Amino acid sequence: VKTAESKITNLIYLKHTLELVEPLKTALRSCNTPLLKAYYNSLEDTRFGIILEKITTVINDDTRYTKGCLNMRTQKCYAVKPNINEFLDIARRTYTEIVDDIAGMITQLAEKYNLPMKTSFSSARGFFIQMSVDCSALPNGQLPSEFTKVTKMKNTYSFTSADLIKMNERCQESLREIYHMTYLIVCKLLNEIYEHIHCLYKLSDIVSMLDMLLSFAHACTLSDYVRPEFTDTLAIKQGWHPILEKIAMEKPVSNNTYLTGGNNFVIITGPNMSGKSTYLKQIALCQIMAQIGSYVPAEYCSFRIAEQIFTRIGMDDDIETNASTFMKEMKEITYIIQNANDKSLIIIDELGRGTSAEEGIGICYAACEYLLNLKAFTLFATHFLELCHMDALYPNVENYHFEVQHVRSSAGNREKIAYTYTLSKGYTEEKNYGLKAAEVSSLPSSVILDAKEITNHIAKQVLQRQKSTPEMMKQRAVYHLAMRLVQTARNSRLDPDSLRIYLKGLKKKYEASCPAPRQNDEQ
Repeated sequence: VKTAESKITNLIYLKHTLELVEPLKTALRSCNTPLLKAYYNSLEDTRFGIILEKITTVINDDTRYTKGCLNMRTQKCYAVKPNINEFLDIARRTYTEIVDDIAGMITQLAEKYNLPMKTSFSSARGFFIQMSVDCSALPNGQLPSEFTKVTKMKNTYSFTSADLIKMNERCQESLREIYHMTYLIVCKLLNEIYEHIHCLYKLSDIVSMLDMLLSFAHACTLSDYVRPEFTDTLAIKQGWHPILEKIAMEKPVSNNTYLTGGNNFVIITGPNMSGKSTYLKQIALCQIMAQIGSYVPAEYCSFRIAEQIFTRIGMDDDIETNASTFMKEMKEITYIIQNANDKSLIIIDELGRGTSAEEGIGICYAACEYLLNLKAFTLFATHFLELCHMDALYPNVENYHFEVQHVRSSAGNREKIAYTYTLSKGYTEEKNYGLKAAEVSSLPSSVILDAKEITNHIAKQVLQRQKSTPEMMKQRAVYHLAMRLVQTARNSRLDPDSLRIYLKGLKKKYEASCPAPRQNDEQ
């Protein structure tokens, strides 16, 4: 029965679709765009008319897709024209009589008990009785005893009776006969139109592309999205997550993104729930939207065409330190390393959390150094703050973090974190998230104090080894200045006066980035 019902339904969908080809042609007739002209010419295919003509010789003209399970059931029952199969016509008359008897019986029950009963239908229950009434209006606050399977939602009662259950069974039996005979007729019809179905693939392509273009037009008309430019830079000014915007009660916090050939590797840090994963997904979505022709949620944006977009987005579940999680991470990063090239966009979040901290840092560091050999644009979010010192060794590495604020509770005895979801330059000052979680737990204060002392001691040793020398800082400043000058030469549209001001600004920034010379150096 389900197979027959599905086949009949699909034929109704096909008929309804083909009837919309002519209105679609009418809508495209006056279009001058080459793409839309090509679609109009494709819709001129005579096979659409041939298929529809064959369908309408068997299927009723007014049969089409309708909303509501009972309405759609009626469409399927009476889809085939009368006088094609005599037994089908008899079965349908029987079905109609049963449905009329059900409606009549419920009307009689309503009159008998003086209650506002009405006939309802669901695909799960079939026909049942429904009424909206306050329980105080019922005798002793109860329905008459002949009614069974009673459910109540607020003041709406749903129930049935033994007679109605029997009539539903008769109705289903009649329906099975109708579907079986209709199915045989539909199969014969489909065999006749199979040779013409290739045009339907073309129609599917046309409709899906028009749907996408319409969605783009709708998005850029009703939202404050902007048209992307394509350069050798990924620059997004005040961009936001397009899906989060739709489900949130207010507009998400906007953030900037800037990657070039000179700073193509960005390390992002911040506490849990500060916005790292959402931001990374936002960048991936914006890149995809731009490359498929959509406007982008931002004040301004330019993109470098990405040949591949690789994402390894971590979730809180990845914190589990088990072998399966770790192997999943390794498979994902292996695939990225083996397939990425200079034109890739690589987004990695929370790599190495499925193993120990030492191994995690080592794996992350090695993966970063490998990816740094490429000119791919890479965004790498991590909780391993040791990675942030890579900018001292590699001038194309930039550090960014999501800011948080510390707020005292009204009682003043406890501090909590307020998330700003704002991306700022540099790495996070928020350290030792585990210690902060321990402070609000029931661990003894002596244990927490010992943990803090040990942590501070280890951190000082690590920091001492990773300090940047003045020479390294100068080399980094020179590198960044050179990269900005190259970007300006390639892409600048500034007039001479504006360009002069911009270059002066670059000079000041370079001078500020260089360490002040020591006295011995001056002598």
